[in-house]
Amino acid sequence: MLGLFRKLLPREDAFFDLFAQHSRTVVGAAEALNALLAGRDIDGNCQRIVALEDEADNITREVLQATRRSFITPFDRGDIKDLIQSMDDAIDMMHKTVKTIRLFEQTSFDPLMQQMGGEIVQAAHLIAEAVPLLNKIGANAPRLGAIAEEIMRVEGRSDDLHDQGLKDLFRRHGTGNAMDFLIGSEIYGELEKVLDRFEDVANEISGIVIENV
Repeated sequence: MLGLFRKLLPREDAFFDLFAQHSRTVVGAAEALNALLAGRDIDGNCQRIVALEDEADNITREVLQATRRSFITPFDRGDIKDLIQSMDDAIDMMHKTVKTIRLFEQTSFDPLMQQMGGEIVQAAHLIAEAVPLLNKIGANAPRLGAIAEEIMRVEGRSDDLHDQGLKDLFRRHGTGNAMDFLIGSEIYGELEKVLDRFEDVANEISGIVIENV
């Protein structure tokens, strides 16, 4: 009877399957956002990000439900919750960026915004690489640490791009079209927040490694 009961509970490895599924939605959304910022199929890529964000929300709910149902989890329940929610915050922020782009009907984007899109893709792929490695934290601790550090560097570069982008906006619109300045600064700010959310994921991963090695 106990054996049958255990079979009905979520498997420990199911968490890693769900983490991997979520990371794929994040990568897909990041690549769609990057294409959007390059001016390619803006409406189609906006729709793709919205759909992926909805899929990511469903996966997040499944992880949280599994955490409540499971007797055995791969690491601390609070860490599982914080990790999946930090990942979800990243794709939520991409969705918010799409809302702003649609609201103001933007169809072209500054080169520095496009560079930030490339940094977002890089950070997303780093997260997708890190998540499966958590299945064997001890053996993979050095690589997990290196990934977290690289995400921090990506976030630092994005801060520089954000600051330079605002300077360029001010030079072009500071004494002229205030609305263009406000819209541009809003988009720059939201792109920076996407990278900030990736930094949060990196911090969660680093904390998990420290607690489990």
